[in-house]
Amino acid sequence: MSLIHVEHLNFTYEGSSDPVFQDVSFQIDTDWKLGFIGRNGKGKTTFLKLLAGEYDYTGSITSSVSFEYFPYPVENKELPAWEIAGNLNPLMEQWELMRELNLLGADAEILYRTFSSLSFGEQSKILLASLFLKDHAFLLIDEPTNHLDLHTRNKIADYLSQKKGFILVSHDRDLIDRCADHMLVLNRQSIEVCRGNFSSWFHDKTDRDHLEQKQNAQLKKEIRKLKEASRRTSLWSDKIEGSKIGDHAADRGYIGHQAAKMMKRSKSIDRRRKEAVLEKEELLKDVETLDTLKLNFLPFHSRRLLSLRDVTIQYPGSSAPLFPGLTFELNAGDRIALCGKNGCGKSSLIRLILGDQIPHTGELYTASGLRISYISQDTSWLKGGISEFAAKNGIDISLFCTVLKKLGLERVQFDKKIEEYSEGQKKKVLLAKSLCEPAHLFVWDEPLNYIDIFSRVQLEKLLLSSQPSMLFVEHDLTFREKIATKSVEL
Repeated sequence: MSLIHVEHLNFTYEGSSDPVFQDVSFQIDTDWKLGFIGRNGKGKTTFLKLLAGEYDYTGSITSSVSFEYFPYPVENKELPAWEIAGNLNPLMEQWELMRELNLLGADAEILYRTFSSLSFGEQSKILLASLFLKDHAFLLIDEPTNHLDLHTRNKIADYLSQKKGFILVSHDRDLIDRCADHMLVLNRQSIEVCRGNFSSWFHDKTDRDHLEQKQNAQLKKEIRKLKEASRRTSLWSDKIEGSKIGDHAADRGYIGHQAAKMMKRSKSIDRRRKEAVLEKEELLKDVETLDTLKLNFLPFHSRRLLSLRDVTIQYPGSSAPLFPGLTFELNAGDRIALCGKNGCGKSSLIRLILGDQIPHTGELYTASGLRISYISQDTSWLKGGISEFAAKNGIDISLFCTVLKKLGLERVQFDKKIEEYSEGQKKKVLLAKSLCEPAHLFVWDEPLNYIDIFSRVQLEKLLLSSQPSMLFVEHDLTFREKIATKSVEL
């Protein structure tokens, strides 16, 4: 056991005036299993890279362990997987690597295939196993389960729960609950350390939020009073100054002396009040709030929205369909989760429902006049500015920006091109678009990839309160269990 000390850490990206971290201090134990959460684009990955020594900063980070970052960049993915693992950790024995892969539920035969031929989940397992076998290594694990199906997530969760000495950045609450015994929570410019997993922290946070709402209301009231008192003091100072200048008949020495004392006292009071205002406003500035979202959900004139009868999809050249004949019906108010492993055909089925030319058999019915709002997994096509994107998609720009701000995007992001956004911020653009669009049915394909926990909670509250008709794919078990009224297994 040893400690990692972070003291008075300050970091600002070159060319930016907004600090990412400001005077951050805390300490953590190298035996702890830390879940790390915070809004998208607020500095989680940046902090991991500061620990790894990739950026210059002021303050100090001291530790007796070395830091290893996941995902490890693989330059030549055409090499056999065992060679890549060996280059990453030359000191490990092959039997050790096979033992770790077995714990991860992976067949050792993947070591003899090229790294590029492996699935994302298989690649992740090889890199995680190799990194955990490094001596005196403290792992910085950055979002290991994006795009992974529930089965693979469970294997990685089981594996990490047996390890210690890592920071895990993840937006999957079930994963953090199963793996973490401490939490790092990124607020706006600070990081707090808490004992327990996500659920225990969030339960405490809910209690604290009720208290903070009362305290914040009181703070705002005090700030208003202080500002008004400061304004009156300033007027009083001006009056004193005027009387000093305008008095010629009375005893100038005595009155001048008294006026000077009153002037000095009023300015001192004014200064203290302004300092108090700044101090109280600073208390409000670092509070992470969850604003209420709204959905532009339209009622439909009939109960049945879509139905499938014995539908299968089989691409040319494939020896078998992606899934056996599928039959289900989606009615108004249903929120159906499509479930299954990666590659089983969930996204293909969604594209078929949306009207794409997907080779299929069976009967598909979509109600006439049905308006669908769709969120794709793919964000690579997002380009240009926010205003341009809103205009192109027929969305009111004021409403669009309001939703984005409620999802945690700062105003400064609105001046950037969308292609410069982080993956989480890009996904929020698609989410905001869908929330603004009038629709009878919302079809979301893995909408929560890269989306922070705070936004997930906001979306859950929205969907449970508005109860729209939905068809969605999502591997976040907590979200799925809360939102789905029924599930369809492919």
